[in-house]
Amino acid sequence: MISAWIDTMRDFTQHHWQTLSKMDFEHLVGHALFEDIETLGDLTSLALIPETTQGSATVVSRTSGIVAGIPLVPHILSMIDRKLLWDSALEDSAEIVCGTTIGTIRGPASGLLIAERPVMNFLGRLSGIATMTRQYVDVVQGTKAHIYDTRKTTPGWRRLEKYAVNCGGGKNHRTGLHDAVLIKDNHLALGRKGSHPFSPAEAVIRVREFLKLRFSELPILEIEVDTLEQFQEVLPTEPDIVLLDNMTPAQIAEAVQLRDSLHSAVQLEASGRVTLETLRAIAETGVERISVGALTHSVVSLDFSLEWD
Repeated sequence: MISAWIDTMRDFTQHHWQTLSKMDFEHLVGHALFEDIETLGDLTSLALIPETTQGSATVVSRTSGIVAGIPLVPHILSMIDRKLLWDSALEDSAEIVCGTTIGTIRGPASGLLIAERPVMNFLGRLSGIATMTRQYVDVVQGTKAHIYDTRKTTPGWRRLEKYAVNCGGGKNHRTGLHDAVLIKDNHLALGRKGSHPFSPAEAVIRVREFLKLRFSELPILEIEVDTLEQFQEVLPTEPDIVLLDNMTPAQIAEAVQLRDSLHSAVQLEASGRVTLETLRAIAETGVERISVGALTHSVVSLDFSLEWD
């Protein structure tokens, strides 16, 4: 019952492959290709491989994990040579082990050689994110908590990296500053009501008034607090989400009890000091959301290789 209730709550935009556009990756692929060939091309292949030579190679995993980025491969190939063909053996979110076949590339050998490194790099990075996300998701199984990413993403890669988080079973926090409100300490310190900074409760009320004037469907309104005193003050204003920043599991559990007894519609998010070692204790407090920057800023890429047939 609780899980079903959570799933019906308002959420941030979730990034699936169908929601992405070429703008989300085309410039990245173009830049990756320019890094390799600039305007001169692959000098080694130009010198040694006849233009008519055809090739076939299989993309194989060298490590275990969750694969992400497969739909990107044909776009990479088409930007190199439209004669390069991709035959996928899996779909994103699949579990892989060392030796798993991801798919096969066929076509002009010189183009295939250019494609090798960009394909491996994109698959490796995105699969690394999906794999780490799945590790966090597995730890919170059986609790209310969902794992969320943050904006701590590689510049230019945000939508792709958030897509990879989804492939790993995680959820996406706000995409940018434009699509949701998150009131933080600096907003309170720099904002002014008369000559005084806003209190957390005043800030929520002010933002809600601002949003009502500009939106027919209000964006999510979230506020960060770092003490239980701030939490008690802001709870009666009923923001969509209260972010409990750097609180201990005991403090988070106390906040959950207060929320449950006073304003049960408000969701709670825990953030800060979240590692695989601390995660279960945080999840067992009863929070609905746990945000983890490490999903995108501390990832080890999965290893893939191109094996020639």
